[in-house]
Amino acid sequence: MKRTLIKVFVVAFCVLMLMPFTASAAAYQTYTYSIDGTQLASPDAYTPSMQIDASYMNLPEALKSPKDLFVDKNENVYLVDSENSCVYALDRYYKFRFKISSFVNSHGIPDSLNGCQGCYVTDDSIYVADTLNSRIVIFDLEGNYVRHLEEPEADIFEDDVTYRPIALAVDATDRIYVVSSTTYQGIMALDRDGEFQSFVGAQKVSYNLWDIFWRQFQTAKQRALSVQLVSKEYNNITIDDGGFIYATISNLNAGSQQAAIRSKSGTYAPVKKFNASGDDVLSRNGFFGPGGEVQISNSSLNAGVTGPSKIIDVALGPAGSWSIIDENRSKVYTYDQYGQLLFIFGDKGIQLGTLQRVSALAYQGSNLLVLDGGAKNVTLYTRTDYGDTLIRALQDEIDRNYEAAVENYQDILQRNSNFDAAYIGIGKAYYRQGNYDDAMKMFSSAYETSNYSNAFRMQRQQWANKYFILIPIVVVVLLFLLARFFGYAKKVNKAAATSKEKRTFKQEILYAFHLIFHPFDGFWDLKHEKRGSIRGAIFYLVLALITVCYESIGKSYIFNPRASYSSMFSTCLSLLVPIALWVIGNWCLTTLFDGEGSIKDIFIATCYSLVPLILFLIPATALTHVLTLSESVIHSMLTSIGWLWVFLLLFFGTMVTHDYSLFKNVITCVGSVVAMAFIMFCGVLFSMLLSQMVNFVSGIVTEITYRM
Repeated sequence: MKRTLIKVFVVAFCVLMLMPFTASAAAYQTYTYSIDGTQLASPDAYTPSMQIDASYMNLPEALKSPKDLFVDKNENVYLVDSENSCVYALDRYYKFRFKISSFVNSHGIPDSLNGCQGCYVTDDSIYVADTLNSRIVIFDLEGNYVRHLEEPEADIFEDDVTYRPIALAVDATDRIYVVSSTTYQGIMALDRDGEFQSFVGAQKVSYNLWDIFWRQFQTAKQRALSVQLVSKEYNNITIDDGGFIYATISNLNAGSQQAAIRSKSGTYAPVKKFNASGDDVLSRNGFFGPGGEVQISNSSLNAGVTGPSKIIDVALGPAGSWSIIDENRSKVYTYDQYGQLLFIFGDKGIQLGTLQRVSALAYQGSNLLVLDGGAKNVTLYTRTDYGDTLIRALQDEIDRNYEAAVENYQDILQRNSNFDAAYIGIGKAYYRQGNYDDAMKMFSSAYETSNYSNAFRMQRQQWANKYFILIPIVVVVLLFLLARFFGYAKKVNKAAATSKEKRTFKQEILYAFHLIFHPFDGFWDLKHEKRGSIRGAIFYLVLALITVCYESIGKSYIFNPRASYSSMFSTCLSLLVPIALWVIGNWCLTTLFDGEGSIKDIFIATCYSLVPLILFLIPATALTHVLTLSESVIHSMLTSIGWLWVFLLLFFGTMVTHDYSLFKNVITCVGSVVAMAFIMFCGVLFSMLLSQMVNFVSGIVTEITYRM
């Protein structure tokens, strides 16, 4: 009896130990992305509930090639099967209601759908993209034929292009937007009678240099064909209550697509949102633009799949959220109305929740339906408590119920501290309450510079109102001190010009403020009258190094949100190396072209030319602490002026130091840049050879040691 109890206890203990691992095992991992593209685990917003196949739906035949999925306002489901050439109408519980396939057309002739690939349901009609019949067929909500729209006609259409509607959407005015698989000019906009009106959202055509050259010798027909090969067609479409069109495109160039995602550009983005004028108005405010996977080269993170996402459908969810699907990875990517990533889930596989080949998706209330074209079924995903809280927070923000939104976002952060949209949502609520300091803390936690800048501007305004008398006084005092300093420098330089005594260090330093405004006689006196020296040049070189180091680490959060700093050593090298290369390269070249300046003269002139860098970069960097994002042009302008002034002084300093004409000086400066590149190349080559020699000798020593 005792042995039996011990065995039972051991078995029970083993089961208890294994239960946590079994419960935590999931078919996929829900995640988001950090600012550097690292995947961050997230609580599940949706969990798979069941797989709905033809048998469960009570369909009259098996599904063969399901292509599209649609849910109407009553949560009835419509399933398009291309190979069966029909549309299955299901109720909200996924049970068969009726089938749309054969009908009698308006001419009284028996007719049927052929290879249909998409459908759209309005309040009173079912629109079917009858692909192989090159038309759109309209039925009522009971599946009775109403009318059909033949291929539209317009002079803009190519003669040899076949009309193949594969997806469509209808707005509140019965305007029909059609995606044709063979049409590259954009989305076709038709009136309710099927008359062509315009193209919406034409894709930008990209050419390489060879294409541009070759097009000069092509005929008009060849040029039209080349446009078709370069421009890409849309593959799916939907429309929201405001009449904005969401469209997806999947056959983009991989490099262009990933560049668009990382730069948050809409030019080559795989998903777009168009207004009535055809302008892309999709918000892209997250770390990365909406468009699928960011880390496309690591197959271990994506079920062995590499390469860019193939986005094939888009669905509109609650509270301004929307989702896209990636056919390559069978994943769902969900974003909010601002284009911020909410969560990613799904994967390839045969377990519940994974998909073999995703084809379409649609929201049904709080549920999400995903059509699996490979398994020929529909997976039902149910929203979790975490997902409910997230949707409530988004809706509270839309309804301007900011206190409730903050509570929901704080609840989310307790479960997922990596959820940046929650920090942004809380920050927006604080901003609207006038709590700008806390708002900036929240925005900085999510690296959200745009909203941070807005909060900072309001905080700056409060500070300016509080100290409105002090600000002009400080500005006037600074200008007065600056004027006094330049006046003093002018006085010292004037006295030093007539003095025959040895130049003091102060005179050599202050002479730079004459030189930067009078470069021709300034550089002449610098060389011939010995107004400068090596110690003065080193002084300004050290100040320039301090300046670039301060410029590297001294910017405010708005101008350096990721706190990306270089080491002091590398920052100093970034200035010292170009200066050394310039001095050596210019000296080597000018000795061959009758230059009158020595290497000492070139070094002194070069270092004195750095003074504008000190005068502009320090205040430009300091100003970042009082400027907003919209005022960043001031910082850029001051920085550009400083560097441009330095280059002009280098140019004129070379010209005066070597007593060159303007044309000869231009040639010399260009040659000096080439010499810099050559010296750098030789240095890299020498270091590589030296490294190989060291490795060779080290290998020989190691071999001898082993043999001894």
